[in-house]
Amino acid sequence: MPVRVRARALAVAALLLATGGTATACGDAGGLRSAGPTPTAEGPALLWPALPPASSPAYEIGEVEREVVKGVRVPGGNVHTVDPVAVVRAEIDAHPRDYEGSGARFRETGARMAECAAGPGRGGCPVLAPYYRDLTGDGHDDLTLGFRQLPGELTAVRVYTVENGRLVRVMLWDDAVSGVELAGRSVIIRSPSEVKGYEYRLQWSWDPEQRAMLLTHDEMLRTGGRGPSATSSRVPSPAESR
Repeated sequence: MPVRVRARALAVAALLLATGGTATACGDAGGLRSAGPTPTAEGPALLWPALPPASSPAYEIGEVEREVVKGVRVPGGNVHTVDPVAVVRAEIDAHPRDYEGSGARFRETGARMAECAAGPGRGGCPVLAPYYRDLTGDGHDDLTLGFRQLPGELTAVRVYTVENGRLVRVMLWDDAVSGVELAGRSVIIRSPSEVKGYEYRLQWSWDPEQRAMLLTHDEMLRTGGRGPSATSSRVPSPAESR
C-alpha cells in the first residue's frame, strides 16, 4: 500500500475510534459513512469445568514421525544425490504385506515400480517427481516425495532430511490428495471432503524441538461449487500409523 494511502487509512481509522464508529458524511459523496454499531466483543466461555482433563490421546495419527531410512545412501550428505525411486523401494521392502501379492492393498504400486527405470514422474512409474526445499532451516535442501498408492486414489506424501549422513523421514501422510504446496517451513496438503463445496487443508510445519514436521493446522475450508468426492479420505490409512 502506498504511504499516502496508508496514512489516509490510518486517519480514517482514528476518526472512527474517536467518534465511536459513528462518523457521517461531510457534505460530499466521498465522505465518511457509518458502518453501524460495532458488535460487542465476547470472550471464550469455558464449558464443563468439572470435566476431568484427558491424560492421553484417543487416536494415534503419528504426531511425531521420524525414522531413519535403511539401505539408502546419501553420497556427500547431499539429499540431491539420493535416488527417489530407491527411497520408495526401501519403504516397500519395509512393508511387503502392503505391496506384494495379489491380496496386498497397494499391489499395483509394487508391480509398477518395475517401470521406474527412466526415473520418477515418467511412464507408468508410481513415484512422482521430487521437490527440494530447505524445510528444516539448516541451510540445506530437504526432499519432498510423493508416490501413488495403487489401485485406488491415495497418494503418499513424505519429507526427508539428512542427519549425520543418514536419510531421515520426518513427515508421512497418505490421503486422497487434491494438491500439495510448500510454503516457508511448511507442507500444505489439500484433500477432498464429503461435504459439497468444501475441502480439507492440512499443514505440517517443521518443529526444531521434535526435529519433525508436526501437523499444526487442520481446517475445513469452502472452495466453491465442487461436489463431494467418493474417494475422499479424512482418516489416515493404516500405513500412516505404522
